[in-house]
Amino acid sequence: MNSQNNKSALTTLVTVFFFWGFIAASNSVFIPFCKTYFSIDQFQSQLVDFAFYGAYYIGALLLFVLSSAIKKDIVNSWGYKNGIIYGLLLSAIGAFIMYPATAGAEQGQTAVFYFVLVALFIVGLGFSLQQTSANPFAIALGDPKTGSHRLNLAGGINSFGTTIAPIVVAFIIFGSTPVSGEELTQMIKNNEITLTTVQLLYLGVGVLFLLAAALFYFSKKLPALKSETSFEPANKAKNLLIVLTIIIFGCFGYIFSTYFGDVDVTEALENKRLTLLIIALAAVVGCILFAYSSSSKRPEGWGAMKYPQLVLGMLAIFTYVGVEVTVGSNLGELLKKAVGSSGLNELGLKALNDAQIAPFISLYWGGLMVGRWVGAITVFNPSKGLKKVLLIVVPYVALAIVIASNWVGGKVFSTKEVLFFAICVAVQIGGFFFAKDNPVKTLKTFSILGVIAMLIGVFASGNVALFAFLSGGLFCSIMWPCIFTLSIAGLGKYTSQGSAFLIMMILGGAIIPPVQGKLADVFSIQSSYWIAVGCFAYLLFYAFITKTVLDKQNVTY
Repeated sequence: MNSQNNKSALTTLVTVFFFWGFIAASNSVFIPFCKTYFSIDQFQSQLVDFAFYGAYYIGALLLFVLSSAIKKDIVNSWGYKNGIIYGLLLSAIGAFIMYPATAGAEQGQTAVFYFVLVALFIVGLGFSLQQTSANPFAIALGDPKTGSHRLNLAGGINSFGTTIAPIVVAFIIFGSTPVSGEELTQMIKNNEITLTTVQLLYLGVGVLFLLAAALFYFSKKLPALKSETSFEPANKAKNLLIVLTIIIFGCFGYIFSTYFGDVDVTEALENKRLTLLIIALAAVVGCILFAYSSSSKRPEGWGAMKYPQLVLGMLAIFTYVGVEVTVGSNLGELLKKAVGSSGLNELGLKALNDAQIAPFISLYWGGLMVGRWVGAITVFNPSKGLKKVLLIVVPYVALAIVIASNWVGGKVFSTKEVLFFAICVAVQIGGFFFAKDNPVKTLKTFSILGVIAMLIGVFASGNVALFAFLSGGLFCSIMWPCIFTLSIAGLGKYTSQGSAFLIMMILGGAIIPPVQGKLADVFSIQSSYWIAVGCFAYLLFYAFITKTVLDKQNVTY
């Protein structure tokens, strides 16, 4: 393909990245709404993330297991283009199922919530197939050395979806902003706010999925593209992942069972639920470390997992997606939950209702857009001097778009709020100048900033704590391409398989948010952010150890 056709193909491809961002960020508004509407606790509300991101894992695992059974890469036999089309059609089915799943549901009908999770799971399965195809597709549309920059560009479009989704979804569900949380609850009880709006939203999303599938199908400038590498069996890796799946679903299955029927919610039961969640989390970490240890002694049968940078990178993707999702998903409860009769939340700020938190969630996800737009600058090959200017200008242009989008949606941030976030953006810009496009240095820099931000959020109060948590989006923004690039460096013929293993580890978005949700139920929502500190700390460790591993292998990165 020539350069012009590559650009046209990339333009078409990034539409699916927008969808992923829009739906993922809309969950952050949907979660607190579900908690109020279905009368569920914080852990149950986080099952929205479990269903959505768990589907990524299950989808990628099924493709790997089936490919192993027939000794042929299924997605590669379809071609990346067809893989995306099939994924869009599957997501459309999930979106359309949302209508009958919630038909006639009234406030407090918790059982209906689980039908909502099934619909979201099917949407996520489609996204898993799209993700498995679209990431290597973007890298294949040009020089592999600039593949990470194309992923950053696609990520910037993805983040635009995450920025406007909370505003759009909040407007569709809530309309005008209610005065207080009590008023919102009363409006739901009076059926002034119903699931009809959610049904219509997902019907509309389903139609958009079909239109996108048609766009891909009829696009003549978008090649089918297939990987030239043959399928590499990895029976030990396959068996380990199956065992991990059984443990995870065993733990979550038991927890689900404790929510059905007339069960007295005691401290002992809550502690048992938390213990099982920690076991599920420990199982992921333990299985990956087992693969790391075993494959280093006897690499046969492990496939791509015999490479330490890939195995440790799987855990890095797990913690990265987990922290990115959990900070945003639990943010709504942090801002909303009043402590005692003061009307203030744990941060000492006025407690907000479901509609009022949407702009702050938009600001969090907007932070990811800010960073990814900066990361995409290299795609356009600016001169050295111009690049320095763009590193300063582009982040604030992106921030202005985020603020303007909220203004259109009816939220006007105060001067103090804008100033707080502008300072956070300035810190991020400093990080970019310091890292100088080096993936290891970038990951180290932003992991350290992430740890510091979360610690400030845990220990501080007021706007300082709030904007420390919000800055998490800024520091997560650039991590995906860094981790992905470092994890598959030097894999050779195992690159395709390694990419599939990394996609599976989006599972972090399914496991870590519910763990934080249960920590919030047992302890407090602010202290539950210690889990975010731990995630950033591991990413810092990964940045150091992967450099050592790759240098030992004489792999350039």
